[in-house]
Amino acid sequence: QVQLVESGGGLVQAGGSLTLSCAASGSRIRINTMRWYRQAPGKQRELVATITNGGSINYADSVKGRFTISRDNAKNTVYLQMNSLKPEDTAVYYCYADPSGTGVLVWWGQGTQVTVSS
Repeated sequence: QVQLVESGGGLVQAGGSLTLSCAASGSRIRINTMRWYRQAPGKQRELVATITNGGSINYADSVKGRFTISRDNAKNTVYLQMNSLKPEDTAVYYCYADPSGTGVLVWWGQGTQVTVSS
């Protein structure tokens, strides 16, 4: 049984920073693709950032230049460093893991709340 355990959310003022972590436990398999999504109240879940075990990285336009995704393959952990936070970044952030990179079998974290006050 694989679990994705997220941490690092919280309340921060606009312009501040937070770092989210997501650790995959219960499996030693190597995970191809890891992502962060977010969902604000009343909105659809959106993709924030992607990182593959080959080092390919992509960001949503709304976070480029402010957020940085990274991973520690030895620990099966992905991070999201969030700088220059804005109130519109307020959302529940979810970790996503796709071991094969095909989307056939994926795992989701439980979500962590990020609130940015103005």
